This record gives sequence, structure tokens and C-alpha cells, in this order.
Amino acid sequence: MTELSAALTFKSGVTVKNRLMMSPMTTRQSFFDGEVTQDEIAYYERRAHGVGAIITGAANVVAGGKGWPGELSIADDRMIPRLHDLATAIQGAGAKAIVQIVHAGRMTTSATLGGKQTVSASAIAAPRPGAETPRAMTDEEVQATITAFGAATRRAIQAGFDGIELHGANTYLIQQFFSPHSNRRTDQWGGDREQRTHFIREMLKSVFSAVQQYATRPFLVGYRISPEEFETPGIRFADTLALLKELATTDLDYIHISLNKFDRVARSDGYQDKPILAYVQDAIGGQVPLVGVGSVRNRQDVETVLAHTDLVAVGEQLLFDPDWATKLLSHQDADIVTGEFSELFKQQRDQFSLPLATFLDERYHSTPNI
Repeated sequence: MTELSAALTFKSGVTVKNRLMMSPMTTRQSFFDGEVTQDEIAYYERRAHGVGAIITGAANVVAGGKGWPGELSIADDRMIPRLHDLATAIQGAGAKAIVQIVHAGRMTTSATLGGKQTVSASAIAAPRPGAETPRAMTDEEVQATITAFGAATRRAIQAGFDGIELHGANTYLIQQFFSPHSNRRTDQWGGDREQRTHFIREMLKSVFSAVQQYATRPFLVGYRISPEEFETPGIRFADTLALLKELATTDLDYIHISLNKFDRVARSDGYQDKPILAYVQDAIGGQVPLVGVGSVRNRQDVETVLAHTDLVAVGEQLLFDPDWATKLLSHQDADIVTGEFSELFKQQRDQFSLPLATFLDERYHSTPNI
């Protein structure tokens, strides 16, 4: 089993000091236009002590890809100075700074986009209450979006980040192009599973071209992926394993398996004898570092995840226990914060900025979408 305190050097040459990462979480702390706020910088800097890397919440690569109010933006060069301040604060606390980049596709609203209609691979609404029907992107728009992912990568490099994570999970646009539910296209961007992977391949070319052209020091590229979809037709675990095997042959530095619970078992028939992470390990373990995530709270959870992966990403625990990684590494396990997150929020509400507190209040007083 991997030792949580062991350093890891990725293919790109970036080295993290241990196997603990802060997972990307929505905080809604950015300005209306996506510029980094001082509250946001303080939030990440506070949690960067101890972990090997911080993965920021999603940053949109174009204004039309904004998923929610208060979302980070990496869609314009004018964002670079404040993004630099964010990266520097994280690095100054001892962690590598990774910015997650995203296009929300149909998983946003016209209200969030200032009245503009949402877009996706096809004009198919997401199967959720109140979902809006998106407009199918034109070929030119698809090409421009692929270019935008490369441009966002260039901005991340120029802002001083150590890497990016491509948000190919949680039903956002990258996943929408791979999904048979959201992608019903008949042109070069749609069709069978092989053809629906075309967008991902071209996006990776754009991203790695930017790295090759602009990076003057090691710069990593990670990829987050969701194992399966609930809708029919939808991505099944066999589809994901096929995609993972292809991704493992690229220059990606890691693959991040998005799960709400690290020991979750697949819904798909034929893959229910062991957890999803174990099947992923069997398929591509050793070819590319794997990141496991999902309700990790203590040493036993970390060790269970590291039995199948190379790194562990931690979200909510760090939200309420910013020194969690430091406590774990120094064997102060008895000091780790426990209890229901909803109760912890009630106790700590005043410690969060108003936008984040409002968002968390909504989260812990509603049924989570998992």
C-alpha cells in the first residue's frame, strides 16, 4: 500500500510532497465576473497547509460555460493577475496549486448566463427538475471551445499554477460530448462511443499544445471523470473503462475518479463484486496515477483508498477541519474533527464568507444531488 506521506513525481516532472490533495469544491466566492476575491485566496491558503496539492473549484474557460454565480473564471487574460495571487498563496503555504477548468454545457441556466441560452453537444435537456433545453453547438462553436481549453491552460501557466485539472466529470460539457444521452449528433462530434470520444481527443491536443508552447517549468495536466450515468441512454461503467484505457496512454499526469463515496459499487451489471476504484485499478493501475475521492474523513479511509489509488482527494473534511492533513501527518488523529457536516456547519457558520455560508446553508438544508 502507498504511504500517505510519500512524495510523488508525475510524468510532467511536478512533485507533490505527499499523497493528500484537496478536492475541487464549489464555493461561489468569486466576483460576479469570475475574478478571484480576497476571501477566496484566504480560504484556499488556510487549507493548503499539509496537503500536497490544492485543486481549486471549477473555473470556466468561456463566459458561456459558467455554471453558477460566484464561479471562478479563467476565460480572459485580465483574470491572470488575481489568479496569480491565488496560486502564489497556495504555493506559499506549501502545496502545489492546480486550477480545475470547465465548461458547464447544459448544466447551467440562462439566468446564470445573463439571459443567453445554454449550449451542449445536442439540444437535449438534462434529466433533472427544471432543466433547460440547451442549443446544440455548431461545429465552429465546438472548435472554438476546444481552443478555449487550450487558452485557459495557457492562462493557468502564465498565472503561475503548477497544473490544471480538466473537469470531465459530474455531467459537465466534456462528459456531455461522451454521453449517448446528451450527444445525439450525426457529424464528426457524435455517433458511437469511438466518435463521441473525438471531442476529448481534440481538447487534449489543444491543452497539451499550450503546455508545450508556454510552460517553461514542469506543468501537470489531470483529468476528472465520473464512472457512470443514471440516465438511459447514458454512460455505463464499461464505456468509462474503455475511455480510461485510452486516457492512460496519453500524457495526462493523473486521473481523478469522481465519487460521492470512495467505496461505491457500480450500478452496471458485471461490475458489482468490488468497489469502482478496484476495477479502475485493475484496468489502468500503474499506467497513470489515480486519485480517489469520496467521503474521506480519517486515517482508515485514506488507507482504504490508497490500497487502490496513488493519491487521495479530500473535500468536506477540509472544509470544516482546515488542519486535517497536518493532524494526520503528525499522527494527531485524536484531534481530527468528527461529527455530521450539517452540525459542523451550524457550529462554524461564522467562519465562512457570506457567499460560501449561503451556499452551504442551501446544501445542508436540501437533499444533495448525487
